[in-house]
Amino acid sequence: MPRIVIVGIGPGDPGLVTTATLDEIARIPRRFLRTSRHPSASLVLDAPGNAVTFDAKYESAATFDEVYDAIADELVRAATTHDEVLYAVPGSPLVLERSVHILRERAGASGVDTHILPAVSFLDATWVALSIDPVEAGVRLVDGHRFASEAAGERGPLLVAHTHANWVLSDVKLAAESEPADTPVVLLHHLGLPDERIAHTTWADLDRALEADHLTSLYIPHLAAPVAGELVRCHQLARTLREQCPWDREQTHQSLARYLIEETYEVVDALEALDPDDPSTDDALIEELGDLLYQIEFHSTIAEQEGRFTIADVARKVHDKLVSRHPHVFGDARADTAAAVTDNWEAIKRAEKPERVRVFDGVVRSGPSLLYAQQLQKKAAKLGFDWPDPTGPLDKIDEEAAELRHAMTSGDPDTVALELGDLLFSVVNVARHLSLDAETALRVAAGKFRTRFERVELLAAERGIDMEKAGLEQLDALWEEVKRD
Repeated sequence: MPRIVIVGIGPGDPGLVTTATLDEIARIPRRFLRTSRHPSASLVLDAPGNAVTFDAKYESAATFDEVYDAIADELVRAATTHDEVLYAVPGSPLVLERSVHILRERAGASGVDTHILPAVSFLDATWVALSIDPVEAGVRLVDGHRFASEAAGERGPLLVAHTHANWVLSDVKLAAESEPADTPVVLLHHLGLPDERIAHTTWADLDRALEADHLTSLYIPHLAAPVAGELVRCHQLARTLREQCPWDREQTHQSLARYLIEETYEVVDALEALDPDDPSTDDALIEELGDLLYQIEFHSTIAEQEGRFTIADVARKVHDKLVSRHPHVFGDARADTAAAVTDNWEAIKRAEKPERVRVFDGVVRSGPSLLYAQQLQKKAAKLGFDWPDPTGPLDKIDEEAAELRHAMTSGDPDTVALELGDLLFSVVNVARHLSLDAETALRVAAGKFRTRFERVELLAAERGIDMEKAGLEQLDALWEEVKRD
């Protein structure tokens, strides 16, 4: 069976590479090295035989996982061709070495055996430098690239690896931006090497204390507040209420649907009430966004209890979808305008959902009717089924209004409702041709009506007019007076 021997070349000092690893390096002529940017890389590169590094793949790939996928594919092919190859990685193969994790899965699926030799990792040098027992101290090891998610809910102590650049350290700092500036941290740089540096610094300066590279890690003894602590507390609250509150226990996805819709509309109300000159209007938006967020938590908690999915799956799904649909940000695509971004988005969505083959597949039926109508018209227009300008749908309004008048004389309520719907559909078409959102336009008009009528109500009260007894003529006079103001 083809075989890949996986070895680690230690934390930096060549003297820490094990004898067993040196023997395998000398025995296997076909050798691969994840990166030559390591003080012990020469042990692999200078041995007799053929040695290849994967440094070039870091330059051509957009993400580290793309690099590791490419490495795994090449190693499996090489093992199949040469029967046995060696793969060397910095540190220890099973300590935060994602390329090995991916390789083992790929090799297993391809009928290639993997054999891993124990090695000294950067962790051993770290505990010596910090003078701590990691088990006794309860240190949690996290990846700097996934700090915000992996350290969620944690206070420390934390050892953050893969902090190979100052921008990674900056991302770590931003993930807990409410952390006090004077929180102590330790940067561990080139441990065991002649230029070793152990920098005791603060949270505010952790990305400025030194020039980080692939031999840099970060130790956080204690955080004042957990990373993403507020979100963790919200998640824990949803679980507690689901377990202990009789009302919460009885709820289902179906019974909660109306609350999700209500909370969404309340968010819209809060958005419309925002005043750029009045920061206090943010409070209502914060509250309503929180209510909406809790609905998402509630549904996720129900699913978690059913063993179906969790809030982490929800967050991961939307994260990955947004990354894939923004290739102009995370890939090589070009999109210099909002229209180009939209075109890219639609093309990617079509590729992601090949089962949607009909024109209206994917258009949500249960949304607001004006939005539903506008989306249907937009889809049809992409196939050329559309008026060339607003004149056509404006004329159509006159036609539909006449048909509505005629239907009203028939006395058939179903026919009247149908013709009224046609009239509204034509109005939506005009809005679309004017690049306006019909739902928003109607909401603004309704808001204007509400404001004016409430002023009519106040004016009537000031003049001692009973609105319920006042006739249309008197109310209309008050209305015209308010309009003039």
